[in-house]
Amino acid sequence: MESLLCEKWELKPKHSSTEVLQRWRDLCGVVKNPKRRFRFTANISKRHEAAEMRKTNQEKLRIAVLVSKAAFEFIKGAKISNYTVPDEVEAAGFKICAEELGSIVEGHDLKKLKLHGGATGIAEKLATDASNGLSTTDLSRRQELYGINKFQESKPRNFWVFVWEALHDMTLMILGVCALVSLVVGIATEGWPRGSHDGLGIVASILLVVFVTASSDYRQSLQFRDLDKEKKKISIQVTRNGYRQKMSIYELLPGDVVHLAIGDQVPADGVFLSGFSVLIDESSLTGESEPVMVNNENPFLLSGTKVQDGTCKMLITTVGMRTQWGKLMATLSEGGDDETPLQVKLNGVATIIGKIGLVFAVVTFAVLVQKLITRKWADGSSLVWSGDDALELLDYFAIAVTIVVVAVPEGLPLAVTLSLAFAMKKMMNDKALVRHLAACETMGSATSICSDKTGTLTTNHMTVVKACICMNVKELTKPEHASAFCSELLQSVVKTLVQSIFNNTGGEVVVNKEGKREILGTPTEAAILEFGLSLGGDFQGERQAYKLVKVEPFNSTKKRMGVVLELPGGAGIRAHTKGASEIVLAACNRVLNSKGEVVPLDDASFNHLKETIEQFAGEALRTLCLAYMELEQGFSAQDDIPHSGFTLIGIVGIKDPVRPGVRESVALCRSAGVTVRMVTGDNINTAKAIARECGILTDDGIAIEGPDFREKSLEELYHLVPKIQVMARSSPLDKHTLVKHLRTTFNEVVAVTGDGTNDAPALHEADIGLAMGIAGTEVAKESADVIILDDNFSTIVTVAKWGRSVYVNIQKFVQFQLTVNIVALIVNFTSACLTGSAPLTAVQLLWVNMIMDTLGALALATEPPNEALMKKAPVGRSGNFITNVMWRNILGQSVYQFVVIWFLQAYGKAYFEIENYPNSDLILNTIIFNTFVFCQLFNEVNSREMEKINVLQGILKNHVFASVVGSTVLFQILIVEFFGTFANTTPLTMRQWKASIFIGFLGMPIAVILKTLIPIRN
Repeated sequence: MESLLCEKWELKPKHSSTEVLQRWRDLCGVVKNPKRRFRFTANISKRHEAAEMRKTNQEKLRIAVLVSKAAFEFIKGAKISNYTVPDEVEAAGFKICAEELGSIVEGHDLKKLKLHGGATGIAEKLATDASNGLSTTDLSRRQELYGINKFQESKPRNFWVFVWEALHDMTLMILGVCALVSLVVGIATEGWPRGSHDGLGIVASILLVVFVTASSDYRQSLQFRDLDKEKKKISIQVTRNGYRQKMSIYELLPGDVVHLAIGDQVPADGVFLSGFSVLIDESSLTGESEPVMVNNENPFLLSGTKVQDGTCKMLITTVGMRTQWGKLMATLSEGGDDETPLQVKLNGVATIIGKIGLVFAVVTFAVLVQKLITRKWADGSSLVWSGDDALELLDYFAIAVTIVVVAVPEGLPLAVTLSLAFAMKKMMNDKALVRHLAACETMGSATSICSDKTGTLTTNHMTVVKACICMNVKELTKPEHASAFCSELLQSVVKTLVQSIFNNTGGEVVVNKEGKREILGTPTEAAILEFGLSLGGDFQGERQAYKLVKVEPFNSTKKRMGVVLELPGGAGIRAHTKGASEIVLAACNRVLNSKGEVVPLDDASFNHLKETIEQFAGEALRTLCLAYMELEQGFSAQDDIPHSGFTLIGIVGIKDPVRPGVRESVALCRSAGVTVRMVTGDNINTAKAIARECGILTDDGIAIEGPDFREKSLEELYHLVPKIQVMARSSPLDKHTLVKHLRTTFNEVVAVTGDGTNDAPALHEADIGLAMGIAGTEVAKESADVIILDDNFSTIVTVAKWGRSVYVNIQKFVQFQLTVNIVALIVNFTSACLTGSAPLTAVQLLWVNMIMDTLGALALATEPPNEALMKKAPVGRSGNFITNVMWRNILGQSVYQFVVIWFLQAYGKAYFEIENYPNSDLILNTIIFNTFVFCQLFNEVNSREMEKINVLQGILKNHVFASVVGSTVLFQILIVEFFGTFANTTPLTMRQWKASIFIGFLGMPIAVILKTLIPIRN
């Protein structure tokens, strides 16, 4: 089947072009209901709108910058003459309106900003404080005047919209017309109520199909709506009422003071208050890839842009739909998710089968009409047509249309969405938020996981447990150890150490609302700040004692950070640096000795320090070096912080324990054929120690450092990459290169974890990007396909298990549906050709269609994962979706069901001794219908396992499956026993019921025989 699908039906799991998305849509033929078939696919027209909006934004910003530069020349001496504060704004205690604020930032209007007194002037006019932030005494009036930071979203569709869309099924509409004609002709010829039975039966069946379909679709939409809410949860650091706190971006108001760091998304439009080295990526808003430097000369920050480097404080001025990002988001939210490769592939399968079904339907109708005309010709009444003849002709047409209903497996691509929606909801409970549908199915094919160490394999709860200060190594595992250590050091050394810790940091020590001390920042920064506090340091006192001249924030390329301080009383200028131990140690030429004196760093001291670093790393400790230098030649804020000539203060060893359960999860991955690799920026000895503890590094595996990896030739990499289990001191480019080699050279399906801004390229390159929910930056999360909410490696394994479950569940459903398709097509076609009538009527076929489509998808596509899934090898990139195992099961069951129904048609009357009954044809057709339905029900149970013999294991634990099968049996009894007038059935005897059920049940031992006698290795 898949070989019939050309390359035009191929789709990448992510980053597919608009042309590729449009191409497969154009290929789709025999679509019964476009509204339903294409509901969970990308809205290409809306995406074009968003792209045009980005182009417009880019041009507007370009013009605004040029105009503001020109206007800046004429600012001197200017006064605010043309701006009047609206009365309602002034009455509320503010001195600037939302429109004026919007025009300043969106227009990059430096002239207006200066005329309003700059950022501090705007803060005053917004009745806020640049240091303490907003007061929460009266926020409601502020909301009324300036708006809230929420974007306009399309209204959620109610249940009746889905009913209306389900009614747009072309075949159901044709059947509806047939039912209407049948009612008119039937009542005219046979009178009321007898003449209405056939027509009302079709109407009732259509309504049943529509309402069941709409209920299933509505349930899916509710699941996706819940997931969309989770995706949009973004928090940011804000100062309000003088306290620093984490808040949802949707609670922000003009006047709020927001703290931004590398990887944050700018939550609303605003102006720069203070900060260092701020680089902003505006590509999401304008499409412009070149980052923009933001400072006092260019103070404008736009909502939706990303902080690429640096840290700063900003004042919020414009929120929500008043921003360009708000307008863009309103359009983007209607663009929808990309369809998944499986959705597209199954759309192709549905198209091929639909075309075959259409041919069968036309031929069936032609054969039935030919038989009717031949009979009338033989009777000599070929020119005389009665109402009964018209009704018979209408029945034939209805049967042909219903064959198309059954033959076009519209449910195939929709089953993918159903299974993914179910899995995504369950994964949310398991602490994994799926951002892109395709990731869910791709994760099941993953053959390699490249994982970070810190926070993923380890707990991310860090503490300084060892330190080497002034060449002396001390244990710091207990609180009293730090104070004892402090007393052994000279006060001048302690002062320099505390100065380095509290000034050269990306973290903060604050007092929260409860009056308790709280440490903000990354776990590494928090651990070092805690160490500084244990030495008796005062964070606020230290920060106020020195003037910050320059800050170079930490990033994973430099692997260190630095600050330059102006010492009080004109005592000089000092630079501090902190970072990866071997990099900082290499930048030092002096060291504080055991007496606290600055001495040259000779070979003996260097080797001693290097051994200390290796000893710490061998104990699985994360090592950092702290150093300083006096800048005797002076320093300007435009200068770079020196890269060498530092004096080493000391080394700290930070303990970050391995997470419980990681070793078991790594072993589970190995048994599932998934290779786990650790990619970390840490020291190689620390990485190897942790990797061995986790079970990642084996005797035949290789641990390599990033700089060595970079030097390798392509030929060397070809032999090296498969053996790499640990990569230490890696840069983001190293991670990207490794992922690219695994994907392209070795054709692996790669999942990659990341938390930093610089991880975005690797997350983008990988088949599945996994961002950390706690430690991850907004940039990393936006580049990722799945967000691991608890930052735990075990959750990644759970995602892989769910991915495999989705893939296998859809295979089960496809196997089940194709069996029904084949049998229903062949039975009705052969019967029409041989006997001149179809054993399954339109109403019966509609019921069968619902069993195999909506109900079948509900039952089979929502099976939860089991442990056996992780004992098989992954499918990988090149595996066929419809496997030989599936074809064996499909063809085996199809042959059995066809033989049984053919036997019943040929010998059923004799077997059940009903030849002399006046309604023997009706009884036999009811038995055939009943048997056919029970064959499908037992085949549904068979489809729970494609290879295992025991298909009943855990069946009662799956409540959805049990309730679908139970309700199907109940409805089947009602249709046969009580709704015969409408469904063309008649009540059956107990013997006939037992025979129908037994023949259906025989499909189960047939399945066992097929699996035993025809073993197939995929």
